[in-house]
Amino acid sequence: MLLEGLYLSLITPFYLDGSLNLRKLEHNVHRYSKTPVAGMIVLGEHGEPSLLSEAETEQALRAAIETAEPEKVMLAGIARGSVVESVRLVELAADLGYDAVVVSGPRMLANGNQMAELRTYFQTVADQSRLPVVVASSAACPLSVELIAELAQHRGVIGLLDTPSDAVRVLALKAATAQVQREITVTQVFAAVTGRMLKLRDEGAGGTFVSAESLSGGGAALAVAPPMPAIKTRTKKIGFQILAGSTSGMLDALVAGATGAAPAFAACAPQATYEVVAAWKDGDERLAKEKQARVNKAADRIEVELGIPGIRFACDLNGYFGGRPRLPLLPPTGAEREEMEALMQGIRN
Repeated sequence: MLLEGLYLSLITPFYLDGSLNLRKLEHNVHRYSKTPVAGMIVLGEHGEPSLLSEAETEQALRAAIETAEPEKVMLAGIARGSVVESVRLVELAADLGYDAVVVSGPRMLANGNQMAELRTYFQTVADQSRLPVVVASSAACPLSVELIAELAQHRGVIGLLDTPSDAVRVLALKAATAQVQREITVTQVFAAVTGRMLKLRDEGAGGTFVSAESLSGGGAALAVAPPMPAIKTRTKKIGFQILAGSTSGMLDALVAGATGAAPAFAACAPQATYEVVAAWKDGDERLAKEKQARVNKAADRIEVELGIPGIRFACDLNGYFGGRPRLPLLPPTGAEREEMEALMQGIRN
Protein backbone atom coordinates (compact mmCIF):
# COMPACT_ATOMS: atom_id res chain seq x y z
CA MET A 1 0.00 0.00 0.00
CA LEU A 2 1.31 3.41 -1.02
CA LEU A 3 1.53 6.00 1.77
CA GLU A 4 2.09 9.35 0.11
CA GLY A 5 0.49 12.75 0.65
CA LEU A 6 -1.59 13.97 3.58
CA TYR A 7 -3.52 11.71 5.95
CA LEU A 8 -6.13 12.92 8.43
CA SER A 9 -6.27 11.48 11.92
CA LEU A 10 -10.00 11.63 12.68
CA ILE A 11 -11.50 12.70 15.97
CA THR A 12 -14.36 10.56 17.31
CA PRO A 13 -17.56 12.61 17.73
CA PHE A 14 -19.76 12.25 20.83
CA TYR A 15 -23.19 13.52 21.84
CA LEU A 16 -23.45 15.88 24.81
CA ASP A 17 -24.22 12.93 27.06
CA GLY A 18 -20.95 11.27 26.00
CA SER A 19 -22.44 8.60 23.74
CA LEU A 20 -20.95 7.87 20.32
CA ASN A 21 -22.25 10.12 17.53
CA LEU A 22 -21.95 8.07 14.35
CA ARG A 23 -23.92 10.55 12.22
CA LYS A 24 -21.36 13.28 12.85
CA LEU A 25 -18.52 10.86 12.17
CA GLU A 26 -20.11 10.10 8.80
CA HIS A 27 -20.57 13.82 8.19
CA ASN A 28 -16.88 14.46 8.79
CA VAL A 29 -15.71 11.55 6.63
CA HIS A 30 -18.04 12.63 3.81
CA ARG A 31 -16.61 16.16 3.87
CA TYR A 32 -13.02 14.97 4.18
CA SER A 33 -13.57 12.70 1.19
CA LYS A 34 -14.13 15.81 -0.94
CA THR A 35 -10.72 17.24 0.00
CA PRO A 36 -7.44 16.32 -1.76
CA VAL A 37 -6.15 14.28 1.20
CA ALA A 38 -4.76 10.83 0.41
CA GLY A 39 -6.56 9.06 3.23
CA MET A 40 -7.78 8.93 6.82
CA ILE A 41 -6.78 7.25 10.06
CA VAL A 42 -9.77 6.08 12.08
CA LEU A 43 -9.29 5.67 15.85
CA GLY A 44 -5.75 6.92 15.81
CA GLU A 45 -4.18 8.52 18.87
CA HIS A 46 -6.42 11.62 18.65
CA GLY A 47 -9.55 9.53 18.13
CA GLU A 48 -9.59 8.60 21.85
CA PRO A 49 -9.55 4.85 21.08
CA SER A 50 -8.90 3.80 24.67
CA LEU A 51 -12.14 5.51 25.78
CA LEU A 52 -14.36 3.47 23.44
CA SER A 53 -16.01 0.15 24.22
CA GLU A 54 -15.49 -2.81 21.89
CA ALA A 55 -18.97 -2.28 20.41
CA GLU A 56 -18.28 1.43 19.86
CA THR A 57 -14.93 0.63 18.26
CA GLU A 58 -16.60 -1.64 15.70
CA GLN A 59 -19.38 0.88 15.06
CA ALA A 60 -16.91 3.73 14.46
CA LEU A 61 -14.70 1.66 12.15
CA ARG A 62 -17.72 0.47 10.17
CA ALA A 63 -19.32 3.90 9.82
CA ALA A 64 -16.10 5.52 8.58
CA ILE A 65 -15.19 2.90 5.97
CA GLU A 66 -18.74 2.76 4.61
CA THR A 67 -18.80 6.55 4.16
CA ALA A 68 -15.35 7.20 2.69
CA GLU A 69 -14.87 7.47 -1.06
CA PRO A 70 -13.20 4.38 -2.58
CA GLU A 71 -10.03 6.19 -3.63
CA LYS A 72 -9.22 7.35 -0.08
CA VAL A 73 -6.74 5.10 1.71
CA MET A 74 -8.33 4.04 5.00
CA LEU A 75 -6.14 3.14 7.97
CA ALA A 76 -7.54 1.64 11.17
CA GLY A 77 -5.89 2.58 14.44
CA ILE A 78 -4.97 -0.33 16.70
CA ALA A 79 -4.33 0.67 20.31
CA ARG A 80 -4.68 -2.32 22.60
CA GLY A 81 -2.53 -3.55 25.45
CA SER A 82 -2.29 -7.19 24.41
CA VAL A 83 -1.35 -9.07 21.27
CA VAL A 84 -4.61 -11.06 21.43
CA GLU A 85 -6.84 -7.97 21.46
CA SER A 86 -4.72 -6.19 18.85
CA VAL A 87 -4.94 -9.13 16.45
CA ARG A 88 -8.69 -9.37 17.01
CA LEU A 89 -9.08 -5.70 16.09
CA VAL A 90 -6.84 -6.12 13.04
CA GLU A 91 -9.10 -8.97 11.89
CA LEU A 92 -12.13 -6.72 12.26
CA ALA A 93 -10.45 -3.98 10.21
CA ALA A 94 -9.60 -6.51 7.49
CA ASP A 95 -13.17 -7.81 7.40
CA LEU A 96 -14.49 -4.24 7.06
CA GLY A 97 -12.22 -3.51 4.10
CA TYR A 98 -9.52 -1.26 5.55
CA ASP A 99 -6.32 -0.89 3.55
CA ALA A 100 -3.83 -1.02 6.43
CA VAL A 101 -3.59 -0.69 10.20
CA VAL A 102 -1.65 1.78 12.35
CA VAL A 103 -0.44 -0.16 15.38
CA SER A 104 0.60 1.66 18.56
CA GLY A 105 2.75 0.06 21.24
CA PRO A 106 1.13 -0.84 24.59
CA ARG A 107 1.38 2.00 27.10
CA MET A 108 2.70 -0.44 29.69
CA LEU A 109 5.88 -0.58 27.58
CA ALA A 110 6.16 3.19 27.19
CA ASN A 111 9.36 3.64 29.18
CA GLY A 112 11.35 2.61 26.10
CA ASN A 113 13.56 0.16 27.95
CA GLN A 114 11.59 -2.98 27.16
CA MET A 115 12.88 -3.49 23.64
CA ALA A 116 12.35 -7.26 23.62
CA GLU A 117 8.72 -6.89 24.66
CA LEU A 118 8.04 -4.15 22.10
CA ARG A 119 9.72 -6.17 19.36
CA THR A 120 7.67 -9.24 20.26
CA TYR A 121 4.43 -7.27 20.32
CA PHE A 122 4.85 -5.66 16.90
CA GLN A 123 6.30 -8.73 15.20
CA THR A 124 3.57 -11.03 16.53
CA VAL A 125 0.80 -8.67 15.44
CA ALA A 126 2.42 -8.30 12.01
CA ASP A 127 2.82 -12.08 11.71
CA GLN A 128 -0.91 -12.57 12.14
CA SER A 129 -2.18 -9.50 10.29
CA ARG A 130 -4.00 -9.82 6.97
CA LEU A 131 -3.40 -6.12 6.41
CA PRO A 132 -0.18 -4.13 5.94
CA VAL A 133 1.07 -2.73 9.24
CA VAL A 134 2.21 0.83 9.94
CA VAL A 135 3.92 1.02 13.33
CA ALA A 136 3.37 4.16 15.39
CA SER A 137 5.96 5.94 17.49
CA SER A 138 4.74 8.71 19.79
CA ALA A 139 5.42 10.36 23.12
CA ALA A 140 3.06 7.81 24.68
CA CYS A 141 5.21 4.92 23.45
CA PRO A 142 8.38 6.03 21.63
CA LEU A 143 10.26 3.60 19.38
CA SER A 144 14.00 3.79 18.81
CA VAL A 145 15.55 4.01 15.36
CA GLU A 146 17.17 0.63 15.96
CA LEU A 147 13.86 -1.07 16.76
CA ILE A 148 12.09 0.54 13.79
CA ALA A 149 14.90 -0.59 11.46
CA GLU A 150 14.47 -4.14 12.73
CA LEU A 151 10.69 -4.07 12.34
CA ALA A 152 11.04 -2.66 8.82
CA GLN A 153 12.54 -5.99 7.75
CA HIS A 154 9.24 -7.74 8.44
CA ARG A 155 7.34 -8.43 5.22
CA GLY A 156 4.11 -7.11 6.74
CA VAL A 157 5.45 -3.81 8.13
CA ILE A 158 5.28 -1.15 5.41
CA GLY A 159 5.87 2.08 7.27
CA LEU A 160 6.00 4.28 10.33
CA LEU A 161 3.81 7.06 11.73
CA ASP A 162 6.38 9.13 13.63
CA THR A 163 5.29 11.70 16.25
CA PRO A 164 7.00 14.02 16.78
CA SER A 165 9.12 13.90 13.67
CA ASP A 166 12.11 16.00 12.66
CA ALA A 167 14.66 16.03 9.87
CA VAL A 168 17.49 14.48 11.89
CA ARG A 169 15.38 11.51 12.97
CA VAL A 170 13.92 10.98 9.49
CA LEU A 171 17.40 10.99 7.96
CA ALA A 172 18.51 8.41 10.52
CA LEU A 173 15.45 6.27 9.80
CA LYS A 174 16.00 6.47 6.04
CA ALA A 175 19.62 5.39 6.43
CA ALA A 176 18.71 2.54 8.78
CA THR A 177 16.01 1.19 6.44
CA ALA A 178 17.71 1.91 3.10
CA GLN A 179 17.94 -1.78 2.18
CA VAL A 180 14.15 -2.26 2.38
CA GLN A 181 12.66 -2.39 -1.12
CA ARG A 182 9.20 -3.61 -2.08
CA GLU A 183 6.95 -3.63 -5.13
CA ILE A 184 3.41 -2.30 -4.80
CA THR A 185 0.46 -1.77 -7.12
CA VAL A 186 -0.43 1.82 -8.03
CA THR A 187 -2.56 3.56 -10.64
CA GLN A 188 -1.21 4.80 -13.96
CA VAL A 189 -0.54 8.17 -12.32
CA PHE A 190 1.21 6.50 -9.36
CA ALA A 191 -1.62 7.00 -6.86
CA ALA A 192 -2.63 4.41 -4.28
CA VAL A 193 -4.95 1.58 -5.28
CA THR A 194 -7.33 0.72 -2.45
CA GLY A 195 -9.13 -2.54 -1.87
CA ARG A 196 -12.50 -0.80 -2.29
CA MET A 197 -11.48 0.47 -5.74
CA LEU A 198 -10.64 -3.06 -6.81
CA LYS A 199 -13.85 -4.43 -5.30
CA LEU A 200 -15.98 -1.93 -7.21
CA ARG A 201 -14.15 -2.80 -10.41
CA ASP A 202 -14.55 -6.53 -9.88
CA GLU A 203 -18.23 -6.18 -9.05
CA GLY A 204 -18.84 -3.99 -12.11
CA ALA A 205 -20.38 -1.27 -9.96
CA GLY A 206 -23.31 0.55 -11.50
CA GLY A 207 -24.62 -2.10 -13.89
CA THR A 208 -26.19 -1.28 -17.25
CA PHE A 209 -29.55 -0.13 -18.62
CA VAL A 210 -32.43 -2.06 -17.07
CA SER A 211 -35.84 -2.37 -18.67
CA ALA A 212 -38.48 -0.55 -16.64
CA GLU A 213 -41.07 -2.89 -18.18
CA SER A 214 -39.92 -5.68 -15.93
CA LEU A 215 -40.29 -3.38 -12.93
CA SER A 216 -43.57 -1.56 -13.52
CA GLY A 217 -45.08 -2.83 -16.73
CA GLY A 218 -44.12 0.29 -18.66
CA GLY A 219 -42.11 0.46 -21.83
CA ALA A 220 -39.44 3.00 -20.92
CA ALA A 221 -35.85 2.27 -20.07
CA LEU A 222 -34.50 3.09 -16.65
CA ALA A 223 -31.00 4.53 -16.91
CA VAL A 224 -28.47 3.75 -14.23
CA ALA A 225 -24.76 4.42 -14.01
CA PRO A 226 -22.50 2.50 -16.42
CA PRO A 227 -20.04 -0.03 -15.07
CA MET A 228 -16.94 1.35 -13.40
CA PRO A 229 -14.16 1.49 -16.00
CA ALA A 230 -11.26 -0.87 -15.57
CA ILE A 231 -8.57 0.48 -13.28
CA LYS A 232 -5.27 0.48 -15.08
CA THR A 233 -2.43 -0.30 -12.69
CA ARG A 234 1.32 -0.59 -12.71
CA THR A 235 3.93 -1.57 -10.18
CA LYS A 236 6.21 0.76 -8.29
CA LYS A 237 9.28 0.08 -6.15
CA ILE A 238 9.21 1.77 -2.78
CA GLY A 239 11.27 1.78 0.38
CA PHE A 240 10.18 1.91 3.99
CA GLN A 241 7.54 4.65 4.17
CA ILE A 242 7.47 7.36 6.85
CA LEU A 243 4.53 9.60 7.75
CA ALA A 244 5.44 12.75 9.71
CA GLY A 245 3.10 13.01 12.68
CA SER A 246 3.61 16.62 13.79
CA THR A 247 2.62 19.80 11.98
CA SER A 248 5.61 21.94 12.93
CA GLY A 249 8.13 19.37 11.71
CA MET A 250 6.16 18.29 8.67
CA LEU A 251 8.02 20.12 5.92
CA ASP A 252 11.48 19.35 7.32
CA ALA A 253 10.52 15.68 7.57
CA LEU A 254 9.28 15.64 3.97
CA VAL A 255 12.48 17.25 2.73
CA ALA A 256 14.49 14.67 4.69
CA GLY A 257 12.68 11.78 3.04
CA ALA A 258 9.28 11.24 4.65
CA THR A 259 6.70 10.09 2.08
CA GLY A 260 3.76 11.87 3.65
CA ALA A 261 2.31 13.47 6.75
CA ALA A 262 -0.45 12.74 9.25
CA PRO A 263 -0.42 15.57 11.81
CA ALA A 264 -3.34 15.93 14.22
CA PHE A 265 -3.90 19.56 13.16
CA ALA A 266 -4.90 18.41 9.68
CA ALA A 267 -8.28 17.25 11.01
CA CYS A 268 -9.33 20.85 11.64
CA ALA A 269 -7.41 22.46 8.75
CA PRO A 270 -7.10 19.89 5.95
CA GLN A 271 -6.76 22.43 3.14
CA ALA A 272 -4.12 24.60 4.82
CA THR A 273 -2.11 21.54 5.86
CA TYR A 274 -2.44 19.93 2.44
CA GLU A 275 -1.06 23.06 0.78
CA VAL A 276 2.27 22.49 2.57
CA VAL A 277 2.49 18.94 1.20
CA ALA A 278 1.33 20.00 -2.27
CA ALA A 279 3.92 22.80 -2.55
CA TRP A 280 6.68 20.43 -1.43
CA LYS A 281 5.55 17.80 -3.92
CA ASP A 282 5.58 20.41 -6.69
CA GLY A 283 9.16 21.29 -5.82
CA ASP A 284 8.30 24.85 -4.74
CA GLU A 285 10.35 25.10 -1.54
CA ARG A 286 9.71 28.81 -1.04
CA LEU A 287 5.94 28.38 -1.20
CA ALA A 288 6.09 25.29 1.00
CA LYS A 289 7.95 27.26 3.68
CA GLU A 290 5.37 30.05 3.48
CA LYS A 291 2.53 27.57 3.85
CA GLN A 292 4.30 25.84 6.75
CA ALA A 293 4.85 29.13 8.56
CA ARG A 294 1.17 29.97 8.07
CA VAL A 295 -0.02 27.00 10.12
CA ASN A 296 2.79 26.76 12.67
CA LYS A 297 1.56 29.23 15.28
CA ALA A 298 -1.95 27.81 15.38
CA ALA A 299 -0.73 24.22 15.29
CA ASP A 300 1.82 24.70 18.06
CA ARG A 301 -0.88 25.98 20.39
CA ILE A 302 -3.80 23.78 19.33
CA GLU A 303 -2.11 20.51 18.42
CA VAL A 304 0.75 20.45 20.91
CA GLU A 305 -0.49 22.38 23.94
CA LEU A 306 -4.29 22.01 23.93
CA GLY A 307 -4.36 18.56 22.33
CA ILE A 308 -7.58 16.68 21.65
CA PRO A 309 -9.96 19.28 23.14
CA GLY A 310 -8.25 21.99 21.08
CA ILE A 311 -8.40 19.98 17.86
CA ARG A 312 -12.10 19.36 18.45
CA PHE A 313 -12.95 23.03 18.93
CA ALA A 314 -10.89 24.02 15.89
CA CYS A 315 -12.83 21.42 13.87
CA ASP A 316 -16.05 23.17 14.91
CA LEU A 317 -14.63 26.47 13.68
CA ASN A 318 -13.96 25.01 10.22
CA GLY A 319 -17.23 23.20 9.58
CA TYR A 320 -16.19 19.75 10.80
CA PHE A 321 -17.93 18.40 13.87
CA GLY A 322 -15.61 18.36 16.86
CA GLY A 323 -17.82 18.68 19.89
CA ARG A 324 -16.84 17.81 23.43
CA PRO A 325 -14.27 15.17 24.30
CA ARG A 326 -15.31 12.20 26.38
CA LEU A 327 -14.61 12.47 30.10
CA PRO A 328 -12.16 12.64 31.79
CA LEU A 329 -10.96 15.02 29.05
CA LEU A 330 -12.43 18.50 29.47
CA PRO A 331 -13.45 21.04 26.81
CA PRO A 332 -11.42 24.24 26.35
CA THR A 333 -12.11 27.20 28.62
CA GLY A 334 -13.72 30.36 27.33
CA ALA A 335 -10.36 32.11 27.15
CA GLU A 336 -8.85 29.20 25.22
CA ARG A 337 -11.74 29.28 22.76
CA GLU A 338 -11.26 32.99 22.11
CA GLU A 339 -7.54 32.40 21.58
CA MET A 340 -8.21 29.58 19.10
CA GLU A 341 -10.75 31.66 17.20
CA ALA A 342 -8.05 34.29 16.67
CA LEU A 343 -5.41 31.73 15.70
CA MET A 344 -7.71 30.03 13.19
CA GLN A 345 -8.94 33.28 11.63
CA GLY A 346 -6.64 33.00 8.63
CA ILE A 347 -6.92 29.24 8.33
CA ARG A 348 -10.64 28.90 7.67
CA ASN A 349 -11.69 26.58 4.86
